[in-house]
Order: sequence, then structure tokens, then C-alpha cells
Amino acid sequence: MSAILYYLSLPFIYLLSLLPFPVLYFFSDGLYLLLYYVIGYRKKVVFANLKNAFPGKATAELIILQKKFYKYFCDLFLETFKTLTISRKQMLKHCSFDPGADELFKTLAAENKNLIIVMGHKGNWEWAGNTFSICAQHQLYVIYHPLANKYFNRLVCKMRERFGTKLIPMKDTFRDMIKNRDQLNATAFIADQSPNPAKAHWMNFLNQDTPVFMGTEKIAQKVKYPIVFVSVKRLTRGYYTLTAELLQTPPYTGNEGDITEIHTLKLESDINEQPETWLWTHKRWKHKRF
Repeated sequence: MSAILYYLSLPFIYLLSLLPFPVLYFFSDGLYLLLYYVIGYRKKVVFANLKNAFPGKATAELIILQKKFYKYFCDLFLETFKTLTISRKQMLKHCSFDPGADELFKTLAAENKNLIIVMGHKGNWEWAGNTFSICAQHQLYVIYHPLANKYFNRLVCKMRERFGTKLIPMKDTFRDMIKNRDQLNATAFIADQSPNPAKAHWMNFLNQDTPVFMGTEKIAQKVKYPIVFVSVKRLTRGYYTLTAELLQTPPYTGNEGDITEIHTLKLESDINEQPETWLWTHKRWKHKRF
């Protein structure tokens, strides 16, 4: 059944990817009305997340923010499919390096330093990977969770690898990073998912007690790579810029959890600047501290 669904969906997915941006966003507006007002996809989850994250906001403000999020979420969903057919020139027109980010990555490349990139599900993180692979001298590796559906997983991998990005399944992260250490590379961690609460670092994030993955910190300590935080800022509909900040450099001598708190609080600040562009549908706070 999964194979049949995939092959039936594939022509429509490619058709979407070929649509001019104005037409794509016309469909996105329709998808928003369907998703928000008719289906009500995860509306309770999103509203609860927003309410807990921004306790100072009135209900009316939260509803406005919720609607902005769903409008952006629909844009993001359809923008992702553009990766199947978009040209390099168009990709860089719609998602580009901030001058400071460009300078930072060129400096690190000139120093022959491999690095760890940490970011969140904010802005169009898929386009960010494409732009990095086109513009940067580092070979980009992205840590990912393979999808259960092998057909759609193959399609997602094809989109992510189209401009030169390479993927590492999460279970192989450290092994592959050691294998690739002689190549100038950057390994990207998206560090805002829900970890096993027993193995997580707990901290206050968006006004809530939150478990955070320690993987970025532990691997950085082992491989001794600099850590760069990348932010994807939406300029206007369909246009983004990548900013980058060097967060930490080895040797890492602080207390356990210090690195994790630094990049998590940086993400929190990033979300507060453009809250509608973070992935609020995620059940980020489903676990409680033991």
C-alpha cells in the first residue's frame, strides 16, 4: 500500500515543485484554510505550546500568532517540494548567506577547521542546507532520522542531497564523523527534538522545564570541533537569509550541560524574534522530569 500511495503521489509532488512561486503560494493560502479551519491539524497542541511558551500574551494575541504559524507552516511544506526542481540560481535568490555568515565559514575553511553546526526547526531549514552546500567550501553532512516509509524516505533524501549535501543516520553519527574527519566538512545537528528524558539535560526553555539532547555537546567534546549556531531568518514570503555565530571552540573545559545550554538559549532567542517560523506542531514537552 505504501508503494502504491507513493507512486500515485509522485506526479502531483513534481507538479507542485514546478509551479511558479506566486501559484505555489496561492495553493498555500488554500491549504492554510483547509488545515486550520476545516481539518484543525494539531490546533490544540500548537495553542498549548504557544500558551505555555508565552504566558504573558493574551488569548487574542496567541490566536493571531497561531494563525501566522499555520500560514507559514503551509508555505514551508510547499516550499520544501521546490527543492526537487529549483535551479541553483533560484535557490540562492530565495535563500542566501548573510555577509557575516559567509565571512565566518570562509575563515573556518581557510583555517582548515571542521565544524559542528547546530540549529533548530526554524525557518526553512531544508533550504538552508541547500544554500550551505552551494556556497560553502565545507562538505555538509546532516544528521537525520530515516522515515518509516522507505519510498518517501528515498524522495526526501533525494531532495536533501540534490545540491551536494550528504546524510548521516542518527545511529551512525559518531562513527561517520570519525570516518570523515580528514575531509573539510561541517556536520549539522537539529537539536530541538524530544530526547529520552532519562538521558537528557533538563533546563528552562521557552518558559518550560525541557529535556534537551546532549548529543551535540558530547560529540563536540570528543571530536573537538568548533560549534557554529545557524539561524534561518525569513525576510519576506519565500525569501530567507542565513546568519551564523561561532558559539564555542575547543578545548571544552566547562561543566556538563554548559554547551547544551548555550546553543539551546541561542535558539530560544532566535524563536522569540520570529516565533511564527518555529515548528510548533511538534509535541516538544510531552515528557516530564523524573
